[in-house]
Amino acid sequence: MKKNTLKKLMALGCAAALSLSLIGCSGGSDSANDTSAETTEETTDTAGTEASDTAGTDAAAGETAEYTIAIVKQMDHASLDEIANAVAAELDAIAAENGVTINYEIYSGQNDQTTLKQIGDQAVADDVDAIIPVATLAAQVMTVCAEDTQTPVVYAAISDPEAAEMTGIDYVTGTSDALNTELILDMMLAANPDVQNVGLLYSLSETNSTKPIADAKTYLEEKGIAYTEQTANTNDEVIAAASALIADNVDAIFTPTDNVIMAAELAIYEDLAAAGIPHYTGADSFVRNGAFATCGVNYTNLGTETADLAYTAITEGMDGLEDYYLSEGGIITVNTETAEALGIDYSVFSDLGEVVEVQTTEE
Repeated sequence: MKKNTLKKLMALGCAAALSLSLIGCSGGSDSANDTSAETTEETTDTAGTEASDTAGTDAAAGETAEYTIAIVKQMDHASLDEIANAVAAELDAIAAENGVTINYEIYSGQNDQTTLKQIGDQAVADDVDAIIPVATLAAQVMTVCAEDTQTPVVYAAISDPEAAEMTGIDYVTGTSDALNTELILDMMLAANPDVQNVGLLYSLSETNSTKPIADAKTYLEEKGIAYTEQTANTNDEVIAAASALIADNVDAIFTPTDNVIMAAELAIYEDLAAAGIPHYTGADSFVRNGAFATCGVNYTNLGTETADLAYTAITEGMDGLEDYYLSEGGIITVNTETAEALGIDYSVFSDLGEVVEVQTTEE
C-alpha cells in the first residue's frame, strides 16, 4: 500500500475509553437495542476453545488462534445492517473453515461523530485485531482512532474513497460501492422517455452523494432535462424534502447511496408512489424499503468480501493489499409492489441487466 502521512480528519485525539452503544452481537443471537450507557458483550467461538491440530492452531502454544474484531456501523438502517450482518456471517464461516476463534461485536455510531469516536477509542484500547467500519464517516473516524496503533481498518461501502481521503494510508483498505449513476438514469428514461423534471434528493452531509449527484446533473443537462434539488439531514427534513418534490410535480426522483435518505425511505415511499413518482436509488436496500428501483451492488456480497479482506489483513498483513477494492455491481433490483402502484412496466430493464424482484420489508 502507499505510504503517505495520514491527513487529520478531525481535531480529535484518542481519548480515554467511554461506554459504548452496542447494537448487536455475533454468534447467531438476535441484536439487542441498548442505550448508549449500556454495553452487552457477546462473542462467537465457532471453532471451540480446545487445543487441536487444525489449520488455526498455534503449534508452539498448542492453542487455537483467536482474533477480536469491532464492526462499526455509521448508523442503523437497512443497507448498513445488511452489510454488518453479512460481515458477521462470513467471520463465522471463516472461523469454522480455518479452525480459529473470531470474537466480534457490532456497534452503531448513530450517525454521530462523538459516539463513533468513543467506539473507536474503546476498540483500540481493547487491542482489537481489526476494525471494520461500515460507511464513510465511520471509516474516517476509525482511521483517526487507529493511527497511533496502526490497527488494521478495513472499511465497507465507501462510494468514493479518494474524495473521502481514505487512500494512501498504510493500515487502511476496504471495499467500495461506487455507483453507476448513468445506468440508473438510463433505467429512468427507459421506463419513461418523456421525463421532463427529475428530483435530486440527497444529504449535504454525505460524502457518498457528492460525485453521483454531480454526475446526475451532468447527465441530465446533456439530455436537456431539468432537475430540482432537495437536501435533508434528518428524517423530518427528508419527509419535508420529499413532500416538496411532490409539490413540484417532478417526474422521477434520484437518490445515490445516501445513508440519511436511506434511513427515512420507509417514511416517504408510500407518498411518492401515491403521487406517481418513481424513486430510483443507489442501493437495493432502498428498494426493499419501498423505493422503485436501483442498479448497484449487492450489499450481502460486499459484506462477505469485506470480512474476507479483514481476515487477510489480520493474518497476512497489509503490505500486499490495495488502497481499496471495487465491489461488482450491475444488478437491477425492482420493488414489484411499488411498480404495481406506479403502473410501470419494468420489463424494459431486462435489456440493461439482470433484474431481481423484491417486495417491501420494514427492516
